[in-house]
Amino acid sequence: MAFFDFIETLMRGGAGSPLTDASNTESVRKIAILLQQLPPDRSRFLAAFAYLMARVAHADFHVSDEELRRMADILRDRGGLPADQAEAVAEMARHQTVHEGSTEDFLVTRAFRRIASRDELLQLLDCLFAVAAAHHSISVVEDNAIRQIASELNLEHREFIAVRSRYRDRLAVFQLDSPPLQ
Repeated sequence: MAFFDFIETLMRGGAGSPLTDASNTESVRKIAILLQQLPPDRSRFLAAFAYLMARVAHADFHVSDEELRRMADILRDRGGLPADQAEAVAEMARHQTVHEGSTEDFLVTRAFRRIASRDELLQLLDCLFAVAAAHHSISVVEDNAIRQIASELNLEHREFIAVRSRYRDRLAVFQLDSPPLQ
């Protein structure tokens, strides 16, 4: 736990404080409403997971149809949601990221870090790259957003690089035919 997170936790009353609860963020609460049939911990986990995927999809200020579909596919395949519910959660996550992103990004990431295991953090990282690669190229902006999230999750640089290397052929910075940066 980072020093300031530790101090914050102490000032707010310890581990059970509202700051350590993933449902504390407005975005997670709104997304989790679509997952009411699940246990509360699972709905908050999937809501934060979906939000973070949408955060990467929106890094370039546009969430493409391909990215939205990839998010829904991941929520269905890895999250165990029915297809229609996965689509609704992905759409709500997109909406929340577009409208609440700058104020919620770090809060949701910090909350997810506190409720996820190390393995789940690494699975999320893989899913973030999968969403960014949905349109066959991971832009520098998307790559940087994923790097920022990995840092906020307290993942080690070598862990980030290990996952990123699986998507090397999709990184725009390595593609010869990618459009020039503006």
